[in-house]
Amino acid sequence: MKKRIGFLSFGHYQDVRGSATPTAREALVQSIELAEAAEEIGVDVAAVRVHHYVRQAANPFPLLAAMAARTTRIELGTGVIDMRYENPLSMAEQAAAADLISAGRLQLGVSRGSPEPALRGWEAFGHVPLDGESDADLARRHTEAFRAAIDGADVAESDPKMTGWSHGLSVEPHSPGLGERIWWGSGSRSTAVWTGEQGMNLMSSTLLTEDTGVPFDELQAEQIALYREAYRAAGHAREPRVSVSRSVIPITTDEDRRYFGVRAQADSQDQVGLLDGVQSRFGKSYVGEPDVIAEQLAADAAVRDADTILLTVPNQLGVAYNARLLQTVADHVAPAFGWVPNLARAS
Repeated sequence: MKKRIGFLSFGHYQDVRGSATPTAREALVQSIELAEAAEEIGVDVAAVRVHHYVRQAANPFPLLAAMAARTTRIELGTGVIDMRYENPLSMAEQAAAADLISAGRLQLGVSRGSPEPALRGWEAFGHVPLDGESDADLARRHTEAFRAAIDGADVAESDPKMTGWSHGLSVEPHSPGLGERIWWGSGSRSTAVWTGEQGMNLMSSTLLTEDTGVPFDELQAEQIALYREAYRAAGHAREPRVSVSRSVIPITTDEDRRYFGVRAQADSQDQVGLLDGVQSRFGKSYVGEPDVIAEQLAADAAVRDADTILLTVPNQLGVAYNARLLQTVADHVAPAFGWVPNLARAS
């Protein structure tokens, strides 16, 4: 299995002391610059979170297109687009355009989304569940329509007055292969099974909305195994991909210790608590000396079983800080679990 690493930026911006991203513009421009820096290091994936009603990245497609125009080989992704908010056909047009600009490098993570400050915020965007439909059902219905649209399905009928005859119309542009690069953000074993049945790739974060008492990495590895079993049982032919997210902060300078030294102790264990009334398990952070982190990640059951490891980065500390963090991971941490730099097509 080829191992890939990437960064996942939440795109935070706020005009507070010490922030390198006081405005949305700085956060967006620096995301582009970090993608460029990561590609030079040999990192495989540059991904952004998508949140609404908060000071973070929202509509990802202008940003992904800009990142695509400034890079040549790094994959560009989302983790995740909340499908409750999306018009599936408009999203299909935007995604195809960004994918064409990238020459087929988009890896789009989609899902129901995560807890947010808005009460039924998707309804303000014009998306109301049907009678008897939950918001999760709404997200899955939108996803089904989006996937059909990017695969070229007819979604409207032509006007005979314009065309001379009646025939089906699909959205344009169309980007071949994009349908195989859709990932579902799964927070449980049951949704992982559903993802496998649907033939999507699996994206799993540092949060699982269930707890069986076993360590987070083992529970996540079980989730991955169930996903792959369901994927095979459904008869899907291609080899699926699986990503997991980890908070990884190598401590190599006094600046690192000042920002994250306390976290090395506070976040060194899994956390268990209620999220939206559901018992959930949060994965630990990997903070410390690079050789220690390398050993810990090499022993992480889900890191072992996934092909892509996304590293959450503190984007408000700026491009230079995060590029140095990624370089340290590339040099001293990721090789321990089988990663090699993505530099083959640097020319």
